[in-house]
Amino acid sequence: MTHDAIIIGAGPAGSSTAIALAQHGWSVAMVEKVAFPRRKVCGEFMSGTSLALLDQLGVGKTWRAEAGPEIRRVGFFSGDVSAEARMPRARTGLGRALGRDRLDYVLLQAAERAGVEILQPCKAVAIRRRDDVQFVTVEAGQQQQVLSAPVIIAAHGSWEAGKLPSQIERASQPSDLFGFKAHFTGAALAPDLMPLLVFPGGYGGMVTADRGRVSISCCIRRDVLSGLRQRSGNSAAADALSRHVVASCRGVGTVLAGAELDGPWLAAGPIHPGIRAGYDQGIFRVGNIAGESHPLIAEGISMALQSGWLLARELTASGKGHEGTDEAGRRYEREWRRQFSTRLRAAALIARIALRPGSAAAMRAVIKSFPAALTLGARLSGKTRPVPGF
Repeated sequence: MTHDAIIIGAGPAGSSTAIALAQHGWSVAMVEKVAFPRRKVCGEFMSGTSLALLDQLGVGKTWRAEAGPEIRRVGFFSGDVSAEARMPRARTGLGRALGRDRLDYVLLQAAERAGVEILQPCKAVAIRRRDDVQFVTVEAGQQQQVLSAPVIIAAHGSWEAGKLPSQIERASQPSDLFGFKAHFTGAALAPDLMPLLVFPGGYGGMVTADRGRVSISCCIRRDVLSGLRQRSGNSAAADALSRHVVASCRGVGTVLAGAELDGPWLAAGPIHPGIRAGYDQGIFRVGNIAGESHPLIAEGISMALQSGWLLARELTASGKGHEGTDEAGRRYEREWRRQFSTRLRAAALIARIALRPGSAAAMRAVIKSFPAALTLGARLSGKTRPVPGF
């Protein structure tokens, strides 16, 4: 089965790429191993910089109707310190949060309306190249088939394990960060506030998403989590983490007092922050697999959507077929770094401070005295940086 492009992964990065290419007349197949809707470890906030892009992708109206309230304040919960400051406003508006169980499904439906062929649940198990064509072997149940296209796009995220050439291999380290996420109902978080959480060995965030759910997401070091579990009698990882966060951040305990867990905790990882090749071995990369920010800046969804848009723009400028893909790859990598490198470096710096033993106290002192530092941090993280072309 031949297409102009095959995309592996149907999250925000994959779907935005698929929709944008299909809108320019490309024949696109998108392969996704999990049936939607599904929950996913994610902070769920999307900054206002991507609102015009959502409209272009055909989902802006639905997103505005269903997402949580506008986030007008950025906050900070750590130890006994609770602080807040103004959230900087993008020209296109303020950010809001929509659960990934809903957002990804809405984007997938938009891709289908745009003419994208959806293979789901279906897993890509091998990629091989012959001359100017690449062949992707996909598997659904016990059945396999081979798709072919001159353009292959990896949008499967950095957590995906397997043997595809676009997937990351990495040895386990004590400093590895694992992500956790849960929804709560009846929480006492101010609807327009999104606080950063800093606790020993990790960091996190909270935001009010759709249907009044409060989403809490956290990252914690492997060695710190292991110690917490041992001290609590080898309790479940999520239980050990949640008790640690509540005990370490008074603001979190206040918000969650009387709240009820809405579904189980989710866990994933380890995360792989950093900038990677956007085009390698003839495969384009979008979303986390192209480059991953520390989640504490809450830019993952925006970066995923925008990276897909940037790649589609460069590919359509080069035209269909293999000819010109190398040049499109070079242009895409340049644009990716121009758009995202500053926020990744800012996130790495803030995360290094938050995770360093003893630094949280200094961080609390600074923010308690100068809460406007939260506004500056949000600006550096890309909350007002426009998407090229919008």
